[in-house]
Parts: sequence; C-alpha cells; structure tokens
Amino acid sequence: MMEVGPRKLMDFVEIWCVIENVFLATTDESLGRSMRIPTEEQPRKILEVLGCPSGYQLPCIIGIGHIAEGAEYINRVMVRRFKVDPIRDMSESEYLKRAKPVRRLRMFLYRIRGLRLFSYFIPVWTYYRQEELESMRRCVFYSSQLHQFIKENKDVYKAFIALTIDYTPFYYTAILAGEKSIAIPTMHYTKISFRGVLTEAFSKFAYVGFNTKAEQKLGERVFGKALGAHGIISVGIEPIKAANWEETKRKYRLPDKYLLCVGRVEKAKVNDLITCFSNYKQQYKESSLKLVMVGGIFGKVPDAAEVIYTGFVSDEEKIAIIQHAFLVVNPSQYESLSLILLETLNLEIPMLVNGRCAVLKEHCKLSHGAVDYYMNEQQFIRKLNKIESFPVFREQMAKGGKQYVDNNYNWNLILSRLKRVIELVAKSKQRK
Repeated sequence: MMEVGPRKLMDFVEIWCVIENVFLATTDESLGRSMRIPTEEQPRKILEVLGCPSGYQLPCIIGIGHIAEGAEYINRVMVRRFKVDPIRDMSESEYLKRAKPVRRLRMFLYRIRGLRLFSYFIPVWTYYRQEELESMRRCVFYSSQLHQFIKENKDVYKAFIALTIDYTPFYYTAILAGEKSIAIPTMHYTKISFRGVLTEAFSKFAYVGFNTKAEQKLGERVFGKALGAHGIISVGIEPIKAANWEETKRKYRLPDKYLLCVGRVEKAKVNDLITCFSNYKQQYKESSLKLVMVGGIFGKVPDAAEVIYTGFVSDEEKIAIIQHAFLVVNPSQYESLSLILLETLNLEIPMLVNGRCAVLKEHCKLSHGAVDYYMNEQQFIRKLNKIESFPVFREQMAKGGKQYVDNNYNWNLILSRLKRVIELVAKSKQRK
C-alpha cells in the first residue's frame, strides 16, 4: 500500500521494480505468483475490510504461494500441474560455470562456421555432461513428478510437445520419450543454445518444429547432424478486443503521437533504443513524437521527459495502445518469432526492427515493406525521420502487414501443420 500524494514518475517506476523483484524471487523459490489491479468499487471495499487509514489507496493485490498440483479442465483442455523439487545444496549457476568450456568451444566453432561440419564427426557432445545434468537438477523447473508421469504414461499419448530449450523439461522430455516427442525450441543466438547437453536432446526428438526459417537455419548450424526431421510449424495469433481508448490514454497519460515499444524493459531487449530516440529528438527538434515503453521494468531506466513508462498493462489495453501508435519498434536482437510484430501488423501498424536479429530481418523481407529494419543508430534516425516526414510512405508500409499475417500465421494453417506432424510421429512410432 502507499499513501496518496504528489509523486514523480520515477517513484512509481521504483515501486514496479520492487514488485518485479519480488516476482523473480518467488520464481527462484518455485512459488507461483499473481497480481490483480482492483477496479471500480473493489479498492474501496478492500480498504474497508483491511481497516486502512483514510488517504491510502490499493494499486494492486499480490498473491504468492504454491500452485495447486493435480489436473483441471481449462477451455475444455485437461491441464496437469506437477510439483517441482529442485536440489538446493548448490546453485544452478555454479554447475553452469563448470560446464562453460563446452559452450565457449561450441560458440567458437559456430563463429568460424565449423560447428555444423564438426557435428558429422561428433553429433552428440558428452563433455561436461555430468555438470550440465547437475545444473538441471537445481533448476526451479526440475520436477521428478513430471518425469515419472512421462515414464508411466508414455504409451497413452500420440505425442509429447516440448517447448523452449531454456527450460529443464525440454531436455527430459527428449530423454524419456524422444521417439514420440515434438520439439518447439524457440531458440535464438544466446549462450544457452550452445549447451552441449542439448545435442543429446535434439538427437532423440522425433521432430523439431521451428517458428521461422531464420530460427531453423540457426538450429541447423548449431546442432547439425544431431538434428533429425524438422520444419516450420510456428504459431498463430488470437484476435483480442481493444480496451476503451480514451480511458486507456487517460490512465497511462499517453500522448497523441508516439513511437511504441512493447516487452520487458531490460538491456537485452531494449538495447540502445532510448539513447537512439533521445538523439533523434535532439536532431529533429520539431518532431512531436514521444517514446512509450509498455512492459515490466527490470533494472534502472533513464528518467527522460520524452519517454513514458506504463509498466504492465492488460492484453486489451495493449491492443488499444498498439492500435493508436504512430509506429511500433522492436529493438531486440533475440527473437524466435516476435508475437508483438504479428499483432502489430495484424492491426495495420508499421514496424521498425533491429536488423541484427535474423528473425526480425526475415519478417522485413517477407512482409513486402510492412516492416523495415535498422543496423545502427544512424540508420534508426534516418529511417524514423523518413517515416515521420512522409505520411504516404507510412501508409504504404501499414497496408501489407495484415495480408502477411493472414497468409502465414492464421490458426488454420498452423494447426494443420501441427496435426500433420503429430500424425507423422504417431505412425512412425507404430511402425517401430
């Protein structure tokens, strides 16, 4: 709770940082958490029940605890939850440090374009395997209960789908039921993609489904011979009704004309966007553009007059904010798809993206001009000025986006691919 009174924006940013750090800490302790922002009469009633003094307000309610185990139906889909039980005697990072040499070697071979060729001689890397496994056993997502369930019920399911190489269940699904498992790696060029133990996982998966051709190319170069049957599956986007614009605009004090960035506000995602934008405003003082940053804040952020931080917003509010943006920018170097890009193009809003990300650059080429990219600060400034100075050019960019999404990321197309792969995996298992 906090006392009502005059506050600077940064005071609220600091509060959000505290909340997010609490969430990170609870995750590290294998706890679930949720946050709710009370609306309408809810804040007043809650304050009355709690007996809070006059002049206090309730900005949010935070719940922390263990997520209930067991099964339940959500939207007619059976969802099972399993208890996690990581070992706590030594940190996960300590064992990852011990296995660092294998990651460094694999990254070096990749940079000199030799990793794929090397895989034909050593497809599965076992160096520092024990250290890698020990780190996984200490990961907050390690669940012996889940592993036992897979063992006991392997023959009940047509196929298993393992998501994201960042998480421990991805590896164990491959080891325990790889012959009937489909991997959705969502990988990008980061250190974790070069863990030696992942070569073992990819050698066992029945099929690997990538989100984009750029991600597929990266997977082929990183895992080479260990990578079996694979192709593009990707995901679709769900249309969401936008929140009331006037209410959303007033709530977050949004300007009439703004450049929008959606996602975690942290160095790895934002890179030098705020600096680039500040330099743009210095060079083109007549520009009325502001920069709006939507998403959780991780670490310190600049206190700039031209930058507005909203913190977390609802899905409906996010759509409304995208709809009214002048331009959306994605400065991240690490994407396997970028759902924000798809949502933006579907709303016929143009985008400017970081060209150092192969996936985002691929969208630029395939979207017929709905997305443009920059490689450095100078290009960012030049291209942003062109879009702001020529309204017709901006309109031309916006037109091709929706068609690109409709043709490539509709759910009928995506689900047909996934169903085909599931049947393929099931038939392959039956033949064996």
